[in-house]
Amino acid sequence: MITVKGYIDRIIFRNPDNGYTVMRLSTDDGDITVVGLLSMAWEGELVIAEGDIVFHSGYGEQLEAERITVEEPDNKEAVLRFLSSRIIKGIGPALAKRIVQKFGDDTFLIMSREPERLSEVRGISLRKAAEISESFEEVAGMRRAVMFLQQYGISNLMALRIYEKYGEKLYGIISENPYRLCEDISGIGFKTADEIAERSGIERHSEYRIRAGILYTLGLSEGEGNTYLPLERLLGEAAAVLGLPENEVSGEISALQKDRKAEIKQRDGETRVYLRKLYQAERQCAAILRSLDIKYDIDRERLVSDIENTEERYSLTLDSDQREAVISAVENGLFIMTGGPGTGKTTTVKILLRYFMSVGKHVVLAAPTGRAAKRLSEATGMEAKTIHRLLEVSGGSGDDDSERRTFGRDRDNPLETDVVIVDEMSMVDILLFRALLSAISVGTRLIMVGDENQLPSVGPGSVLKDILSTGKFRSIALKKIFRQAGESDIVMNAHALLLGKDMKLDNKSRDFFFLNRSDAGEITGGVVYLVTKKLPPYVGASSSEIQVLTPMRKGVMGVENLNRVLQNAVNPPGRGKAELNRGGFILREGDRVMQNRNNYQMAWVMEIPGQVLKKSGTGVFNGDMGIIEEINRAENSLTVRFEDNRRARYAFKDLPELELSYAVTIHKSQGSEYPAVVMPILSGPDILMNRNLLYTGITRAKRCVVIIGRKEMLLKMAGNIQEVERFTGLDREILWYDRDI
Repeated sequence: MITVKGYIDRIIFRNPDNGYTVMRLSTDDGDITVVGLLSMAWEGELVIAEGDIVFHSGYGEQLEAERITVEEPDNKEAVLRFLSSRIIKGIGPALAKRIVQKFGDDTFLIMSREPERLSEVRGISLRKAAEISESFEEVAGMRRAVMFLQQYGISNLMALRIYEKYGEKLYGIISENPYRLCEDISGIGFKTADEIAERSGIERHSEYRIRAGILYTLGLSEGEGNTYLPLERLLGEAAAVLGLPENEVSGEISALQKDRKAEIKQRDGETRVYLRKLYQAERQCAAILRSLDIKYDIDRERLVSDIENTEERYSLTLDSDQREAVISAVENGLFIMTGGPGTGKTTTVKILLRYFMSVGKHVVLAAPTGRAAKRLSEATGMEAKTIHRLLEVSGGSGDDDSERRTFGRDRDNPLETDVVIVDEMSMVDILLFRALLSAISVGTRLIMVGDENQLPSVGPGSVLKDILSTGKFRSIALKKIFRQAGESDIVMNAHALLLGKDMKLDNKSRDFFFLNRSDAGEITGGVVYLVTKKLPPYVGASSSEIQVLTPMRKGVMGVENLNRVLQNAVNPPGRGKAELNRGGFILREGDRVMQNRNNYQMAWVMEIPGQVLKKSGTGVFNGDMGIIEEINRAENSLTVRFEDNRRARYAFKDLPELELSYAVTIHKSQGSEYPAVVMPILSGPDILMNRNLLYTGITRAKRCVVIIGRKEMLLKMAGNIQEVERFTGLDREILWYDRDI
């Protein structure tokens, strides 16, 4: 890494959204092109850039800067360059020269403290002096903030966001309570605020620090799927984060409740501490569920006749449990249907759709992810939307975005429909569920469909399991495996797993294979061979459609390593194929990628077959998969075509939202279905390598699944019913609802 210092001679390009800048720097050793993130600097400013020299085929030698800092002009030449750049309204090069000739090194001091003296310069009236001073103070305020925050390791972009939020108050906040940044500024976490606090001289025992540490611990817990933590556990974990004794931590929890940032509740003899938004979500969901649970007075005899007519009309046949499920969905405002693969959930949904439409009811279909919605649409022949799109979402981006996102459909503007059917309910977290329920009016039927044996949602909560465990709402579990599904060893082995029976591993199957390998290199090589050579012709799909699923992110069998290996095998470097290298992370045209967080503001366009006009909208969501179509260095952007033909353009600063998806974790695969699945299994922690995970991975395959790895680990997973404990309380809120109102 090298460091250069010089004046910005020319800004060639700057992306105003992310600060990505290409500029020509004038240094003592000559001119050099520098590229990097720099929001708050103009031509004529003095900067220091640190990075590496790279050679670009189109632009030649340039410094790719990891860090660029702006220096205060320290002499007359620097001041003249700064003012000549037209940063300050009303000052051009000629006037800048006269001002500096008059005031020299004191120019900035005069403009700040005695702006009326600018009228001593030819061409400046008192009125113009006031206008110049106002513009100077606006720019100076931003520059001061950027330079002040640089000493705390805060980037220019983040510094501008902080300044926009607090203005001149930021200095007092940094010196008194920098932990406010955790709550007010997306992208700044507890650890960053703690470092700032330490540099500001704030004591480790500060009440602000302790409260921030508690909220940080609850936030980490939310990321692990919990909606609350037992008090004892919270105290232990927060004390470890803060490096303080538990008795010091405990005194601040009640203060957070008074500040309406946390909730403390007694449930079943346990003291539970929630982030307030999560407690409210569970509480509100419980209340809405109870209000939707209406019993309709239906002529059952006529209903059964109508259902039989619908079956005959569409050449579909239901068994007794399926027929009872349809009847229950009609008779109840709230109904849950569960079942594993091959048990007829889709057929039952088809009959439900046809019945409701035959009696003039309007129905909408939804699922948590784009892939799940696409599957539901293909299975039913009716449009299905993601829950986000159904609710017309807009707003912020990132992981912790629940407070900034907004939904066009809510309590004040509910969904205009008679029936809402939601598939893959095991994937729905408590915050999304609250948003959905808030948009459903009393009198609208809600039918939830899912498989309770799947992994829980990535986000907080165990919505489906909690609702079922209360026994308060009508539900039916479909268990019979139908003949056609029973011919699939994928289906049969999945159900054998659930029943604790031995899976069929003799490789005499047409769709389920196990390759016993114990060497990591053999397993990795086998994965590549299966994806690139063996499986594509066998299942009639391309290599890019075959999905590798693995239990973990790290390690030789983890997502990160397997993606690097598969990228080189499936989409190797090629002439004319552009690529980007960001710290060893390579993206190239043709790569298969996945969005790894919700971005409600990301714009997209979609070409509609047979139509000239394009459909457009905003919102790309966690788990959306696509292919990189173009890398455009001139515009510092990358275009992804998603599986539903939406195209989104990513600025280079947004690339952390994308990751390779030749291999994904089994958890991330929920709701998806692939022509073929390859699952490498070598080793892993007991709490992760369990039956639940194995079942979820197997049931993602449509035509073929191949497990490759150690047989003893596979059998261990099959017998391991241990699961990661989640602390969730929707079930108790439903049961306690009547006691609390």
